[in-house]
Amino acid sequence: MTRTLKTHTKKWRSALWLLAGTLLWCAAQLAGATTLQKIKERGVLRIAVANEIPYGYIDLRNQPQGVGPDVARHLAKELGIENIRWISTTFSALIPGLRARRFDMVAAEMAILPQRCGHVLFSQPNSSYGEGLLVAGGNPLDIHSFEHFARTEGLIAIMAGADQLEILQALGVSHERMVTISSNSDAISTVATGRADAYAATSATIHQLATKDHRVEAASDFIDPVIAGEPVRSWGAFTFHKESNDLVAAIDEALARFKKTKAWRDILTRHGFSEADMQESFARTREQLCAVD
Repeated sequence: MTRTLKTHTKKWRSALWLLAGTLLWCAAQLAGATTLQKIKERGVLRIAVANEIPYGYIDLRNQPQGVGPDVARHLAKELGIENIRWISTTFSALIPGLRARRFDMVAAEMAILPQRCGHVLFSQPNSSYGEGLLVAGGNPLDIHSFEHFARTEGLIAIMAGADQLEILQALGVSHERMVTISSNSDAISTVATGRADAYAATSATIHQLATKDHRVEAASDFIDPVIAGEPVRSWGAFTFHKESNDLVAAIDEALARFKKTKAWRDILTRHGFSEADMQESFARTREQLCAVD
């Protein structure tokens, strides 16, 4: 190798090491971007929703809607963050997206579950909700409970990543009886065309979907599932990366203040939550829900 070639080779190697160092520095900066201070410096809070009515979704005008986004907008303002970048994804991609730092926060009213607490951080509960079933118009199969699918050969649809899977498993419904769909937007056609006999989701979601198409309805006289002697109820919260402790603490403080106001109650009422749902949102803490076996 000539002296000139050696010189050029050294220069290229130096340039590559410099580039690699720069990329690593950028990656480190991005990795730390979920702290509250970094978000304020960036000037933008990245919030994901899962297109699940009425919890968090993007409407036809490309505007965020739902109880999660409505409350999140208020909390961001309280923290001095004016700009929000809304990101729409599937429910099953929310936790992986947080862990990969593709967004800073999820406003999907995700239920606080012990198995999720091991992967992400939750705020204190913002909402509480029960379960429901979407069935074909007139409910020709006379379905009124999740347990129906533990004793029949009927098919029940669930959304990928949703906690209805664990509920149905606990009730003895086999995987062969379940049809997995990617989002709530697929539920109406899935039930209306007979691909599944019913769709399992939270009561607020079911009643919202039932208003969209005359071919489906919410199962009347719905019987709440009971597991270990307790009716099933979920507590929804905002979700964060495991290292976003200061952001979670700030959100918790702002949320505690906001839940004392009429504005918070108006948001939940507007999105179909009952008085009982609002009262129940105060009945459990994040710590209690993460500790439940």
